[in-house]
Amino acid sequence: MSSALTASASATPEESANPLLRPVSFVQPARIEYGSGKARALGDLIAGWSDRRVLVVADAFNAGRTDLLGLPAQTHVFSRVKPEPDLPNLDELLDEARAFAPDLVIGFGGGSAMDLAKLAAVLATSSKGLRDIVGVGKADPRSIGLIAIPTTAGTGSEVGARALVTDPSSQSKMAVESRHMVADLAVVDPDLTVSLPPAVTAATGVDALAHCAEAFTSRRAHPLIDIYAQKGIALVGQYLARAVADGSDVEARAGLAMAALYGGFCLGPVNTTAGHALSYPLGTRYGVPHGLANAVIFPHTLAFNASAQTAKTATVAELMGFDGTKLFDSAHRYCLDLGIEMRMSKLGVPADDLPSMAEEAHGIRRLLDFNPREIASEDILAIYRAAY
Repeated sequence: MSSALTASASATPEESANPLLRPVSFVQPARIEYGSGKARALGDLIAGWSDRRVLVVADAFNAGRTDLLGLPAQTHVFSRVKPEPDLPNLDELLDEARAFAPDLVIGFGGGSAMDLAKLAAVLATSSKGLRDIVGVGKADPRSIGLIAIPTTAGTGSEVGARALVTDPSSQSKMAVESRHMVADLAVVDPDLTVSLPPAVTAATGVDALAHCAEAFTSRRAHPLIDIYAQKGIALVGQYLARAVADGSDVEARAGLAMAALYGGFCLGPVNTTAGHALSYPLGTRYGVPHGLANAVIFPHTLAFNASAQTAKTATVAELMGFDGTKLFDSAHRYCLDLGIEMRMSKLGVPADDLPSMAEEAHGIRRLLDFNPREIASEDILAIYRAAY
């Protein structure tokens, strides 16, 4: 159901040293529609639209505005997506999906809604459960169509092949990656983000920035992806403060929607590093929204990794207008000026849990193994304490 350009997964030492020779797999939706009003035109984009059985996966707010999509008569809306979706939340969705038997699933919302929609599309007709497909390439091919429509400008999940769900028993995220979870159609309509309040705009915008910056400085960064990363960073630097100051600024909203899309392009082939690994425990343990958790951590890991990626970090600073000689202070002040609460102590995180959180974050090897600088659990704890 998706298209892919796939290269060999292994590389010789020479290839690893030369980024141009490094293999990369880049999987994207078969079709991407970007622009104002695109969400209202679904009926013109999907063959046999009026006869489709459509399952919309959304949070409560976005479930209340599905009329924007011009949905067919045979539509069921799952409206209970949680900010940090967990296994029970997914199980609820799968029960309703199997009962309704859709031929098309639409993820309508932020990353949580789109991630659950991806999983519903591959699991609703499969004999496998979520634990069977955790990891890379374990999901069965799907027979259900999949559309991703973001309503925030942050996650880039609309073009990604991954989905994350929290396991309540371990309080950790389980990651699934499969080309079968790439949407057939991604619709990026900046109009859908105009209603975002300033705090959400700010946090999700820094999340998009983190996707691009972490991929750009990763050990497995690639020239094919660097171009998206740099453009995404530049767009955030140009437009995020504007969108926070004036949510009706349609140009700024469009710039951020594009930045998030570029960040999504970075995630599949390269992915994030320490910033996201350190942010996850804030969300899984204490319900800190994903974008906010990343924003709190972003200046710390950007500065921590600078010595291992001096030239690229300097590029990030230049594109964002940060003072490269005072990188942490400049990045931290930028986030504060957006109105972001940058103290973990104000977000419901208890000080006595920081050591356990540091151990958990240090165990997220799928991200930390590609961090540009080795980061020990003691380093993570020091960052948490500095952010507290």
